Amino acid sequence: MTIHRRHLLGAAAAALGSSCLPAFAQGWPTAPVRLVSPYGAGGASDILTRILSEYFEQKLGQPFVVENKVGAGTRIANELVAHAPADGSVLLHAAAPIAIGEALYPKLPYDVRKDFAPIISTAIAPLFLIVNASSSFKTLDDLLKYGKAQPNGLTFGSPGAASAPHLTAELLFISSKVKGLNVHYRGDASAYVELLAGRIDATLTSIATAMPHIKAGKLRVLAVATEERTSVYPEAPTFRELGFPDLVGYGWYGLVAPAGTPAAVIQRMNEGANAALADATIRKRAEAVGLQPRGGTPAQFAAFIDSEAKKWAKVIRSANITVG
Repeated sequence: MTIHRRHLLGAAAAALGSSCLPAFAQGWPTAPVRLVSPYGAGGASDILTRILSEYFEQKLGQPFVVENKVGAGTRIANELVAHAPADGSVLLHAAAPIAIGEALYPKLPYDVRKDFAPIISTAIAPLFLIVNASSSFKTLDDLLKYGKAQPNGLTFGSPGAASAPHLTAELLFISSKVKGLNVHYRGDASAYVELLAGRIDATLTSIATAMPHIKAGKLRVLAVATEERTSVYPEAPTFRELGFPDLVGYGWYGLVAPAGTPAAVIQRMNEGANAALADATIRKRAEAVGLQPRGGTPAQFAAFIDSEAKKWAKVIRSANITVG
């Protein structure tokens, strides 16, 4: 599901203390709220989580305590929140792997559609096709022609198996009918070390870590896998512009609560988050770490999660992706 900009910030002007909310929501929160992050401190996801927690504390009058529950491809954090009290005391800043788990793991301790109440899509991490600037690849077409001419195709660096960059690169191989191999590293930085050394052909990853090398003329951006050009790096054409209309993929984040959380709490959090994501300072801080703020309604986010689960399940099956 494509969430267009005109939909994203539609609720941003709504006041947090709206008189139309039920009394429960107007009184909530009455105690600190745990805001669980599935990633470690210091990364883009954690930075955005803490930016939002600061905003919520200021506007809602209670601490929003960030808890980093790292591991198992976000499954540890997801399970914790799926089975937490459904009273607004625990929220999850979910990430893209929550939507692909059912295609990778036969026995998950939660159901992404039944055990969570979507609140809002907070941001995406656009994925950029990046090559070494000293290579002969000036365009996407150059890279694909080269890949078709190689017996083993292209080599891509990714920050981990079944990550959004890995799956989006596999989608590129499928869409272009070019053979390719994903080499998995511990994060984007390691992949860029290999790309700069000329040991891999390209990466399809977030841009924050690469930006100093791009500005120094050592790396070149060929495309971005978003629906439309992104404010994170507007110079990059989309794959859609370059003849691949279905090649869309990115990391993403969004707030969810345990299923059964009162609708009034979901509504109040949605209104507050939309207001935060419309704030110019917050948007600038998010873009500085390679994130594009979003927003929208709970229903839009629920539909997006469902569409992501279905889309990537097809890619996982087609590329025969498994994880240990």
